[in-house]
Amino acid sequence: MILLIIAVSVASFVLISVSPIDPLQANIGQAALGSMSAEQIEKLQAYWGVGTPAYQRFFSWAADFFRGDMGISLLYRQPVADVIKVKLANSLYLMTIAWLISGIIGFIMGIIAGINKGRFIDKAIKGYSLLIASTPAFWLALVLLMVFAVWLQILPIGLSVPIGVEASGVTFADKIQHAILPAVTLSITGISNITLHTREKMIEIMESDYVLFSRARGESTYNIIKNHGIRNVMLPAITLQFGSISEIFGGSVLVEQIFSYPGLGQAAVTAGLGSDVPLLLGITVISAVFVFGGNLIANILYGIIDPRIRRGGKLS
Repeated sequence: MILLIIAVSVASFVLISVSPIDPLQANIGQAALGSMSAEQIEKLQAYWGVGTPAYQRFFSWAADFFRGDMGISLLYRQPVADVIKVKLANSLYLMTIAWLISGIIGFIMGIIAGINKGRFIDKAIKGYSLLIASTPAFWLALVLLMVFAVWLQILPIGLSVPIGVEASGVTFADKIQHAILPAVTLSITGISNITLHTREKMIEIMESDYVLFSRARGESTYNIIKNHGIRNVMLPAITLQFGSISEIFGGSVLVEQIFSYPGLGQAAVTAGLGSDVPLLLGITVISAVFVFGGNLIANILYGIIDPRIRRGGKLS
């Protein structure tokens, strides 16, 4: 994980360094720059790190980061850690809901489709999953926004809280209401992958020799699924579920932009367009920790669910 995080940090910094975006023009504007004196422009260039060699800026950032200092956001003019803390709290609230919904529904739909291979319900679930898998998240977000927020007007258009309401006046119901559309968008796009893989694994299990033997002994389909199906299908499902953290993070960037949801994804876009290197690198590292952490948790759970996978484990 440490090596991967270092590699991600270096790659991100290189991409930022070769970006064609001029931080002064992006954040101040060409007209404002034209009316400034040479001394003022020089101070701004020093503030944004223009002219400083890239390797010096990277090692300076890395040294501070390992000391626990992520730097100061150039756009928010606050410590990066404070900005990420606020934005991450909003994103985690949204992504956790979407992650749980997509995992549970996808797992159930995959089992139902697998045990009804070739029937109408299997074809319907498979068709739905293939359709959603090829549907861009931003397009789906726009459709849901247009239907439920504009036409029906039963859900808010965007943001995470009502407009014009002080923080003390925001209720938990308000937060849930504003999170419904973005969470549903992320959930719908995340269901298909888990559903399709769970379906394939369930079909494989239902056609296995030990299931055929169980049927010959007179076991019901319910008992076969409970005793043989769920435990065997949980391993790939958990793999996909924790692996989908990266997809949830990636999808949240576009979804948060469309719904103007003040989360980590929207902050990453703002930092990228504004050449806020400390903030963008901080978000990148934190996101990488979550993604790689999800894969690590999946590997640990392997051994809990299936003891044969543990190193040195013995068959029971």
